[in-house]
Order: sequence, then structure tokens, then C-alpha cells
Amino acid sequence: MTEQNNHQKEDLNAEAFTAGELAIVDDVIARHRSRPGSLIPVLEEIQEAIGYLPKSIQQRVAAGLKTPLGEVYGVVSFYSFFTMTPRGRHTTRCCLGTACYVRGGKRNLDKLIDILTVKPGETTPDRQYSLETVRCLGACGLAPVMMVDDDTYRQVKPSSIVEILNIYK
Repeated sequence: MTEQNNHQKEDLNAEAFTAGELAIVDDVIARHRSRPGSLIPVLEEIQEAIGYLPKSIQQRVAAGLKTPLGEVYGVVSFYSFFTMTPRGRHTTRCCLGTACYVRGGKRNLDKLIDILTVKPGETTPDRQYSLETVRCLGACGLAPVMMVDDDTYRQVKPSSIVEILNIYK
């Protein structure tokens, strides 16, 4: 495939991003291009800026850093803090560890699924919320616990979940 065809294919894959977002990606790559070992910092900065690292962005990073795409994909898929799917502005975590589960964590999860109309691991269509389950948040004495972003909510009842989520609208 010719270089021109490669760029056309790349542009088609990247059309979900604005010109401004792609300019940010290119700027991050350019600032780190000459630094050995810069792949993870580049990926972190790009994910912070555009929210996730889809294949089209991974291809752009690989080309820009002259790194094999397989290496970029390997890093993105290995580290749990990287995501290849769009994330919501707010991450909602529902604890299903033993203490939380016994004290109503599953009911809270069911309520979150009902309210957000997404399953764990998914993001609402408006990209407002991503829903995750976790096995322990380290607050067993406060069970059942849920988090929204960095805020922890203790002794959560299904009836209080709408009120909690409304804080983040």
C-alpha cells in the first residue's frame, strides 16, 4: 500500500476526532518523539486529552514515535488504566466485595444499571457516566460503598443513588 493510501486510511479511522483533538495528539507525539522510553507518558497524556486510545490513535502514535503498532497495542492492552473505548466524564464504581455484597451492593448495582441503562464496563450514550464493578474499595466497614470519580459514598441505599448521580450532572 502506498504512503498516500496509508494516510487516507488513517484519516478515515481518525474521523471521530476533531481537528483540534488530532492536533493535540500530534503535539504530544512531537514533544516526546526524541525521548527514549516515552511511549507510556505519550499514551497517558493523549488519553487524558481525548479520553481513550482507539486503534486509529494507537496507529498515529506508532507512526509518530516510529514504534511498532504491536508494541503500542501491547502497552495499551496490558495496563488497566488505559482504555480503548470511550469513557464517561464520570466513572461510577460499585463495590461487590463480600461486605458490600452482603449489605446490598448487588441491589445498588441493579439500580445503577436501571438508571444509567448500561451494564458494567459500558458508558452511557451521552458519555456522562462509565459504570464499573470492583471487588473491594477498602472501605468494608462503610459497606455498601460506591464511588463516583474520587468521591466515596458509604452505606449507599438504592433509593439514594439518583441523588448521588445528580451531583455530577
